[in-house]
Amino acid sequence: MADSNNKLGYVVGVDLGGTKILAGLFDSVLGLRGTAKITTKPQRGPGAVLERVARCVRDAVDEADLTMDQLRAVGLGVPGTVDPALGQVIFAPNLGWREVALKEPLEQLLGVPVWVENDCNVAVLGVQAAELKNKPRSVLGVFIGTGIGGGFILNGELYSGAAHTAGEVGHMVLQMNGPKCGCGGRGCFEALASRTAMVQRIKTAVNGGEKTVLTEILPDLERLRSGDLRKAFLRGDKLTKTVVEDAAGYTGLALANLANLLNPEAIVLGGGIIEALGEQMLGIILQTMKEHTMPGAMTGVEVRVSTLGDHAAITGGAALAMRLTQ
Repeated sequence: MADSNNKLGYVVGVDLGGTKILAGLFDSVLGLRGTAKITTKPQRGPGAVLERVARCVRDAVDEADLTMDQLRAVGLGVPGTVDPALGQVIFAPNLGWREVALKEPLEQLLGVPVWVENDCNVAVLGVQAAELKNKPRSVLGVFIGTGIGGGFILNGELYSGAAHTAGEVGHMVLQMNGPKCGCGGRGCFEALASRTAMVQRIKTAVNGGEKTVLTEILPDLERLRSGDLRKAFLRGDKLTKTVVEDAAGYTGLALANLANLLNPEAIVLGGGIIEALGEQMLGIILQTMKEHTMPGAMTGVEVRVSTLGDHAAITGGAALAMRLTQ
């Protein structure tokens, strides 16, 4: 039976992605009580997507056998540049949004306070709260999937920078005149080590006559996913092994640069590529970091793979909602 303080305890974290919306209802100690997931359908426009976010929140509350009047707040992670103070998206390329208000429309739809942040920022908050138990005061999160994003906690608080764009680790340039990136630049970390970059490199190699078991696993390489890369790697596929190990090397180089610059207490890796291949990549990542960090820069720095998986952003959204409604 619910106690009288439920209004103070229950929050919902939402991960708004380009293809799916995931919501999770959490109790006052970040225990996950219920989840809901629906497709995003961004082609219908921002208003329709916000209606779907609200529906997903209500479904998560219902899944936990609770009611909306027991909900304290909602924390929302969005893939793009966000102004948390205004509660709006500045630019979200995966959704095709520019200057879209989120906070006020969602508060009207749901009747509770709503807090909006970048998805990687809330993911690192989730890792700090649920996995690290809020102990490290400085935590760097790097999330490698379709693209590469990051978030940084400094002195226990998210660091978002003067224009709220801090944490775009995927767009550090690691190779001058390297492969073209989706941002328009060349040689970005994301253009060298994301799943998109790996797939592009494999497609180019196959078109050049190289053999790979990936064409047996999945004839249409456009549909290649992180799990397929793992299968091919474990089967000893030479091309996949080379591509994955090169991506691990670039990841280690990026993290070495970040460790030299920020010297965080903890560096946490997540995202679909890390979930699928973290075990295979971590040794190369750590060795490359060791080779490229200043003496002392890695002393006491914990490098770990997140265990939260898809739940990092919803956990962080919940943690954000708790922090801002205390």
